[in-house]
Amino acid sequence: MKGKFITVEGTEGVGKSTNMAFIEEWIKSTGKELIITREPGGTELGEKLRDLLLDAKEQSMCDDTELLLMFAARAQHLHEVILPALKAGKWVLCDRFTDATYAYQGGGRGIEMERIAQLEQWVQADLRPDMTLILDLPVDIGLERAGKRSSPDRFELEKHDFFNKVRDTYLARAKAQPHRYQVIDASPAINQVQQSIQSVLESMV
Repeated sequence: MKGKFITVEGTEGVGKSTNMAFIEEWIKSTGKELIITREPGGTELGEKLRDLLLDAKEQSMCDDTELLLMFAARAQHLHEVILPALKAGKWVLCDRFTDATYAYQGGGRGIEMERIAQLEQWVQADLRPDMTLILDLPVDIGLERAGKRSSPDRFELEKHDFFNKVRDTYLARAKAQPHRYQVIDASPAINQVQQSIQSVLESMV
């Protein structure tokens, strides 16, 4: 039996790490075998590409290079981690996936969505997540939270307008495909956010 593939998305500072931990604990409590991973990254090669992509010193990286590196890391991730786990009947929980590429490289950078879709089909064929949770928060609040964590990476150095475009793209994708996306309001207290997440997970088990 094929496993389930769940991805968690959102702009900076929405609480992905905290809620990923909650989702992990909840799924494991149901007895499911679960793989936790992230993008870009998830493999030895992918993590090296992640370091390049997030390095604040790599300001000269052009948008096409960024896009292709994202999909290069994703191809390795699928081959080495995600597809074998799903085939073995395991559940996979991934911190970001291709929706982030549409949001950041498409919405934020302005790369044509059709070009991203072509790469998506080439690298993934028909594979799409079973469920994508989009943690949503006004950009100002998210960036304020993110700024308290650590030194900004290459993406976090972008301006508010960039992140507003990212957020708008996430919400537009969710509106267009409501069967695959759940938008979670990340602004209330954490226990309320996690109650909303749990209700979505309960519908999948």
